[in-house]
Amino acid sequence: MSIKFKNLNKTIIKCRKCPRLVKFIKKITTEKRKKYINEVYWGKPVTGFGDTSAKLLILGLAPAAHGGTRTGRAFTGDKSSEFLFKCLYNAKISNQSTSENLNDGLKLKSTYITNILKCVPPGDKPLNKELNNCSKYFDLEIFNLKKLKIIITLGKVAFDNCLKFYKKKYNLDKKFHFKHGKTYILPDNVILMPSYHPSPRNVNTKLVSQKMMIDLFKKAKKLSTI
Repeated sequence: MSIKFKNLNKTIIKCRKCPRLVKFIKKITTEKRKKYINEVYWGKPVTGFGDTSAKLLILGLAPAAHGGTRTGRAFTGDKSSEFLFKCLYNAKISNQSTSENLNDGLKLKSTYITNILKCVPPGDKPLNKELNNCSKYFDLEIFNLKKLKIIITLGKVAFDNCLKFYKKKYNLDKKFHFKHGKTYILPDNVILMPSYHPSPRNVNTKLVSQKMMIDLFKKAKKLSTI
């Protein structure tokens, strides 16, 4: 990992700008979920991870309460990550089909995974102030991903907030509609590709399937020439 990312991630982990989120994380790590009762929760803001020379960025909204907030790595240790990493592995982006903890040997091919918000919000609903506080970290992640060609947003909320971030920097004169697998060219020539979130609800209702997600990742690989 580059020095810039190491320093950025140290800053993210130490961040305590949002009292509501700090309090909520403390509650989660104290009360815990029954199946993880004997585990020591990460209990801090969760940084991005992966290849810092990435052409592909996979973007979520925030860490899961008993996923990333427990393990210390985004999209790790919950049902959404189980589905996501099976698909990433089948698309030959990940070296393994599971993502369990920080030391499980996971490697990503020219891909970086992060969330817009680095702390889990109550009810998965961040306040605008919290998103604004966190936006500078996302800004620096985008800035430091010098080879970035494509952003896949997991879920409509991540898609909307990614656009909100871009609207602060650019005049977005065209309309962007959330549609799984559709592509848009952003003002910095990065391709934006919305995807359904790999949540158990979306998988169980068949809104998204492994084939749909694998096809989307393969399309992203082709567009970004990974």
